[in-house]
Amino acid sequence: MLPGRGRNGPEARKGRISQVLGVRTAWTTVGDGEFFCPGCGGDRNYQRLTGRRRLTLAGLPVLPRGETGPVVECAACGHHYGTDVLDHPTTTRFAAMLRDAVHTVALAVLAAGGTCSRMPLETAAAAVRSAGFDDCTADGLSALVDAVAADTGRVCGEPGGGASLAIELHEALDPLAPHLAPTGRESILLQGARIALADGPYTPAERDVLATVGAALTICSEDVTRLLAAARTVS
Repeated sequence: MLPGRGRNGPEARKGRISQVLGVRTAWTTVGDGEFFCPGCGGDRNYQRLTGRRRLTLAGLPVLPRGETGPVVECAACGHHYGTDVLDHPTTTRFAAMLRDAVHTVALAVLAAGGTCSRMPLETAAAAVRSAGFDDCTADGLSALVDAVAADTGRVCGEPGGGASLAIELHEALDPLAPHLAPTGRESILLQGARIALADGPYTPAERDVLATVGAALTICSEDVTRLLAAARTVS
């Protein structure tokens, strides 16, 4: 028998002590909701918990050891996560954010380039339908662009309204960008580029809008220039 491994050895005594003394955490639910569980890989219900740790003697709590948490507990797998996991949108929320982003980019590009030509409208409608707005039509987009122009008091395709367009783009794209892979961010920019190129080369107003899209998606200006040139070559 190895030294220390007998009934009265240090390891044996340590084991007996651990059976008598321990720490127990009493959890209290302070909130709940739905989140994307990284363990399950999908949307799940959760509880937000805070805990109080107590030293136990023979299983009975005797001394407080302070607070712990808060943590997020998945109702399905039971795993605990830091509260920063709630910063990740649910699958449902992410799909809605992506759909709204594509729709906003399409409207901004159309507003910058005008809606006189049918091809940009059809290209934009196809992109918006692919993003999740199944009933989107070219005529519907044209009416929306006209309504935006009337509301801002400017003519579609003419300079002006750049500040309001930039605000709308940032509101739609800023929350989405951190959750997109680089290819996903580039895909949104390229969709806008294809809409702009559907009736010919980029206009200065269209370039300005696409540059704003790239900035909101945290794509550096060099990559924006490269992607816009690549889209023009393909088209």
